[in-house]
Amino acid sequence: MYRTYSVDDLSRLLKIHKNTVRNWLRQGLEAIDGQRPILIRGDALRRFLDDKRARSKQTCGPGRIYCVACRAPKVPAAKIADCIQRGERNATLQAICPDCNRMIYRRVIPQKLDAVRGDVAVIVTQARASIEDTEKRNVNCDSAQDEG
Repeated sequence: MYRTYSVDDLSRLLKIHKNTVRNWLRQGLEAIDGQRPILIRGDALRRFLDDKRARSKQTCGPGRIYCVACRAPKVPAAKIADCIQRGERNATLQAICPDCNRMIYRRVIPQKLDAVRGDVAVIVTQARASIEDTEKRNVNCDSAQDEG
């Protein structure tokens, strides 16, 4: 935040191409002055990236699940989704994206499911027990001591 960075420094630090930093400068990232080498203050970079992230943020309204592949909130295919409840305060909506046919997921609180579902038909199921939830030990291990 309190440092200055050149285009080369930023590209190495953020692991991006130098042209990306140059594009950011054309999009409004403030340089210290018009002199070469171009120097950028850390607080200006942070402000620019925060604004850029806020502009591109898309909220999912009721009945929509964000598709990572399409980079947009989508209404599930056939307006059907499954809700896998993993506990009192943890559940996952899962459905199929209508455009790319990939699985899409959305974390929800089960008590707020009615507000999230919109006009999507949701089938609620309990999650299967994981291996951590079982109390019975694995019978295929050699950890048992000989009792003889």
